Amino acid sequence: MTETVATPPLAAKSLEGRRALVTGSSRGVGADTVRYFAEAGADVVVNFRNKAPRAEKLGEQLRELGVRALVQGADLTDQASVDGMMEAIRAEYGGLDILVLNASGGMESGMAEDYALQLNRDAQLRVLDAALPLMGEGSRVVFVTSHQAHFIRTTPTMPEYEAVALSKRAGEDALRERIPALAERGVEFVVVSGDMIEGTVTATLLNRMNPGAIEERREQAGKLYNVAEFAAEVARAAVDEVPADNTRLVGDVSSFGA
Repeated sequence: MTETVATPPLAAKSLEGRRALVTGSSRGVGADTVRYFAEAGADVVVNFRNKAPRAEKLGEQLRELGVRALVQGADLTDQASVDGMMEAIRAEYGGLDILVLNASGGMESGMAEDYALQLNRDAQLRVLDAALPLMGEGSRVVFVTSHQAHFIRTTPTMPEYEAVALSKRAGEDALRERIPALAERGVEFVVVSGDMIEGTVTATLLNRMNPGAIEERREQAGKLYNVAEFAAEVARAAVDEVPADNTRLVGDVSSFGA
């Protein structure tokens, strides 16, 4: 954790006996979120795509907190890979209580033209469907997105991010369609939407392609959350009462026509 928050977002031992999977949790918001869960006593799953040493190091750190930490590599765009991860979770933990759909992308170079949609929509549904057999009544699904994606239908974003924003909104819409079916199973669902996050890979890439973008947005919003601060909001979303519209907005939204 490069930054810290003054007060832990979750009370100590408040998640004892709970099991949490955070996708894309070897670094950034995902890593801080999974750490907050572990600090609250949850057994956790650290998921990564291709940075095994970094994920294993985090897993070791989390085990030092006295919880179990399963480190699972999986390509979320591949069904067999996702199924393998869920089978490992079933074997180790017997089930899941919290699923945080944090992994996203689409700005990487050298990927297929529709990669953003594959990852930000199709893979989110794939992970949810594969995880549901492990999730019982009272469990929670959290989908992590950005204001730039959540409000893309009404507020344009910078051209460099538009394709990713549209794909993430498509993922959010597809997941929201599942809310009635999830409710029937007793599974709760919430979207956490945040502004640009200081220090993330996406923010760095956008600022490289569009110099000054982060500074401009910081000036508009008055404040941008850092990784640890936003992860704290994601962690709280896993336990706080679900808003009536299933949406937790983090930070200023006045310029998004909210």
